[in-house]
Amino acid sequence: MLEITDLQKRFGANTAVDRVSLDVRVGSFFGIVGPNGAGKTTTLSMVTGLLRPDSGSVRIHGIDAWADPKHAKRNTGVLPDRLRLFDRLTGAQLLYYSGILRGLDPRTVKERSADLVAAFALDDAIDRLVADYSAGMTKKIALACAMIHSPRLLVLDEPFESVDPVSAANLTEILERYVAGGGTVLLSSHSMDLIERVCDSVAVVVSGRILASGTLDEVRGGESLEERFVELAGGRKAAEGMEWLHSFSD
Repeated sequence: MLEITDLQKRFGANTAVDRVSLDVRVGSFFGIVGPNGAGKTTTLSMVTGLLRPDSGSVRIHGIDAWADPKHAKRNTGVLPDRLRLFDRLTGAQLLYYSGILRGLDPRTVKERSADLVAAFALDDAIDRLVADYSAGMTKKIALACAMIHSPRLLVLDEPFESVDPVSAANLTEILERYVAGGGTVLLSSHSMDLIERVCDSVAVVVSGRILASGTLDEVRGGESLEERFVELAGGRKAAEGMEWLHSFSD
């Protein structure tokens, strides 16, 4: 479904993504994990057409994402990091706008919107301005907008950040059903527990490079994902010094 080849991006003297190559098979629930500043968001931004790479290629369902971006984006649903929405619209208006923007006819948009509202438990909020939504509700309406055109690939950057446990369980179930129906999910997350619970494959990214990639069991190598991740990321740092912290100010 997704072929990333030698993808590279620099910002001045800093190499944010250093010749990353990755294959994500059809029907996979693929997780990307890495410390802050590892290049996860930059990589996903280049995959989805939000940021132009310096070199390398991205193919989505066999389509060159940069040579034919319009066609590639028809196959892609995106939930970006640092989410910005047209929040002076109501949830219903935002869903309708997203569907029409994707080329769906009004009747189809309304039918799918009703299904998404029910699935994401947005009934009580759908007629309120998105600006008045909580962080978790905003994530849910944004994910609904990303799914309304029935994309083959969903690219989700920290989709569960600021989402309460009940909503997270609901979102996970929706995504698992999407994958079971033949969809493909690529997501980044800081939650190792989440990745282990929902993903069948994973890549560990550190300093703009992929240090390990494969099925969950292959990457873990008999350890927990968190243990393996810490090992690849440079190990735990001894908490030495700061004796002053035990001399309480009162």
